[in-house]
Amino acid sequence: MIVIKKAEYVASAVKYEQYPVDGLPEIAMAGRSNVGKSSLINSFLGRRNLARTGNTPGKTQTLNFYRVNDGWFLVDLPGYGYAKVAKTVNAQWGPMMEHYLKKREPLRAVIQIVDIRHAPSVEDIEMQQWLRTMQVPTMIVATKVDKIARGQWAKHLKVIAKALDIQDVSLILPFSAQSGVGKTELNEAIEEILGLNQESAAEAAKSDS
Repeated sequence: MIVIKKAEYVASAVKYEQYPVDGLPEIAMAGRSNVGKSSLINSFLGRRNLARTGNTPGKTQTLNFYRVNDGWFLVDLPGYGYAKVAKTVNAQWGPMMEHYLKKREPLRAVIQIVDIRHAPSVEDIEMQQWLRTMQVPTMIVATKVDKIARGQWAKHLKVIAKALDIQDVSLILPFSAQSGVGKTELNEAIEEILGLNQESAAEAAKSDS
């Protein structure tokens, strides 16, 4: 289990030259504007206001890099699908995100975030298909589960799985930044993606020998 001892904002970038050059592994968060991405990041990292949350969707217009435990980066990608953001800005996001997702060598996986209350949008489906085509390892997290009765989760998750063409519903992680549901499971998934559990096991074996 990852214990978050340190989490800090490092950089906001719109082009490759502005990305951190540490070479540390990265996990990116993608999702529609207003899907609860910033709340998820703050909840997972145990920091109240590290990622900016607000009532105005579309505020994240850059790739924001957060260094965690000095060992890896969590990257907050710009929210997509908010019509009121200027078209010129929207037009810039596509190439910026595509370049990052295609070319970024330290990228280990993308966590795509959807709202459990709503069927995935056209943009959600396009993002999932694109990530699949590019063979980027992807995990789906359904946020805001505290907003609906637990007995309704399965029905909503099935809708999401069908829209995103995910064969096994159990691969979608229900999450709530408010109640903490799914936080442990997300922690374990990220630990596995980064290979931290294997490292810990190797260190333990080394110390025993």
